[in-house]
Amino acid sequence: MKRNIAILASGSGTNAENIIRYFSKSTSVCIKLVLSNKEDAYVLRRAESLGVPSKVFLKDQWAGGEAILALLKELEIDFVVLAGFLIRVPDVLLHAYPNKIINIHPSLLPKYGGKGMYGDRVHEAVVAAGEETSGITVHYVNEHYDEGAVIFQATCAVSKEDTPSDVAAKVHALEYAHYPLIIEEVVSIR
Repeated sequence: MKRNIAILASGSGTNAENIIRYFSKSTSVCIKLVLSNKEDAYVLRRAESLGVPSKVFLKDQWAGGEAILALLKELEIDFVVLAGFLIRVPDVLLHAYPNKIINIHPSLLPKYGGKGMYGDRVHEAVVAAGEETSGITVHYVNEHYDEGAVIFQATCAVSKEDTPSDVAAKVHALEYAHYPLIIEEVVSIR
């Protein structure tokens, strides 16, 4: 049975594009929708160019989540994947999709997670702390930012000479290599 996935993203959408491309010829997974909370998010253009429908719900609509849930149900979405989505997932979605919403975070949680810790902020904190490793964490989404059960982690070395941009490049490479594979694995068991 083919599983329908919705991707939630707020920004550029490089991870979303990577996921869409990965599953474009899949017989078991269909990326059916991209949702964003920002009208100017570049992920919307990426989705359009790859033939994936997209929709924007503004911040007040995300607060309750009822209209979003109705759309997900209408499109028979089985699983939700966050790819650079920067607002809290509403409780109504968490309850409708228990253990069926996952996120990728650009650090080795529980380090450098929580509200406001995303993108370059994370990489800057890693470098400022003198960390010798960083990486990615794929986790289930719950009511708290970056506190859901960890599914997978991958690491990369951080040298004393690395800038936040260097760390970001290493982390992005891990995201692109691992996230679609982990999505495929998790979707197949849920």
